[in-house]
Amino acid sequence: MYLTAEKKEELFSQYGKSNKDTGSAESQISLFSYRINHLTEHLKKNHKDFATQRALIKLVGKRRALLDYLKRKDIERYRSIIKALNIRK
Repeated sequence: MYLTAEKKEELFSQYGKSNKDTGSAESQISLFSYRINHLTEHLKKNHKDFATQRALIKLVGKRRALLDYLKRKDIERYRSIIKALNIRK
């Protein structure tokens, strides 16, 4: 399994308020970004895996929705998470 409980806790503690902070927008965005990166690498090797391609597109949409929400609510938090995760705008 590529995403262990320890890795999730590490992501949540690094980008969220604590390692138990699973609901904040920053922690969710960081988790989605980690999964997106993993699926992108998988699709580079398996370019005909259309189920994974669909899952990747759905994840990108979910992350984009959370980023849009964060941009509306608090622009500084949005800018900091974009910079920390190196996400294109």
